[in-house]
Amino acid sequence: MSAVDLSSWVQSCSVSHHAHKFRSQASQILLHPQLNCPTSLSRQRQRRRLLSSSVSAILTKEETIRKEDTSNDVLKPFDFKEYMIQKANSVNKALDYAVSLRDPQKIHEAMRYSLLAGGKRVRPVLCIAACELVGGDESKAMPSACAVEMIHTMSLIHDDLPCMDNDDLRRGKPTNHKVFGEDVAVLAGDALLAFAFEHIATATKGVPPSRIVRVIGELAKAIGAEGLVAGQVVDIASEGLADVGLEHLEFIHAHKTAALLEGSVVLGAILGGGSNEEVEKLRNFARCIGLLFQVVDDILDVTKSSKELGKTAGKDLVADKTTYPKLMGLEKSREFAEKLNKDAQAQLSGFDPVMATPLIALANYIAYRQN
Repeated sequence: MSAVDLSSWVQSCSVSHHAHKFRSQASQILLHPQLNCPTSLSRQRQRRRLLSSSVSAILTKEETIRKEDTSNDVLKPFDFKEYMIQKANSVNKALDYAVSLRDPQKIHEAMRYSLLAGGKRVRPVLCIAACELVGGDESKAMPSACAVEMIHTMSLIHDDLPCMDNDDLRRGKPTNHKVFGEDVAVLAGDALLAFAFEHIATATKGVPPSRIVRVIGELAKAIGAEGLVAGQVVDIASEGLADVGLEHLEFIHAHKTAALLEGSVVLGAILGGGSNEEVEKLRNFARCIGLLFQVVDDILDVTKSSKELGKTAGKDLVADKTTYPKLMGLEKSREFAEKLNKDAQAQLSGFDPVMATPLIALANYIAYRQN
């Protein structure tokens, strides 16, 4: 199993922790000024010192991480790329083990073909990061992190079918139905969907049963007739319509794309033992970045090539689908993406700033990704 290729979406994030004397000013998270991100204050108590954290997320063609001088009172900078590689590799290992090659061989080959085809693993990493933010550990979140990736992969397999988006390319490879046929592709997606829930129920350890049941309910709602499927159906029905407005478009993407991203974060928060207040703050964070993900996706569809995206570019235009650039224009779409990023990060202001760093960096990655 190959490691995730992160070279096409390089992003540098650094966090510098400087020790201060006791009773110094409260610590700050300052996001990079070039990105116009928000500033929030929160008091972080430590033994005889306060930490001042600086988070910067800059998307460039090639990664450059400036190494800062280290001393006894300066902590190591947060390396976002290394964090994503480590988490994604952990997820890949868990997925490879969970969906092993066994009888019937054909269906498991098809499931693994798409599930292990690479990808950035944003959804499972969001799940793990949210779990760790509220005090949980990776092992508690991993089965659910794998489950959301299985469901995401199912949605991609089905999206690519001739009866849906009729796409030939996914993650730089032929789509599932091009390799295994439409019949097996449908069944591979069905199998991944069913196994996702089985995996949460049987593989989650160290979490109270009541929270596991809650997680299963949250995930089912996120992808059902009031979630992902609702967005898909309204999206299909809207093709070619001339009077689709912003409210209609937001409904589509809040369900089709944002619902599973929201579910990923909420699952992690529940599994990590988060309070109801913490879960709801993280839910609001996730709703913003879920919609942000789709706005950026729409922008990339009209500004990048198929080679750069690893999937067919311009297909929304060909299908006459309503997108944010189509309704708002490219520049207004970018401004809307900036606002969603700021609104999302505002929801993290009450959490430990150091522990919130991965989610802040992930929000910036989603906002400034190039594929």
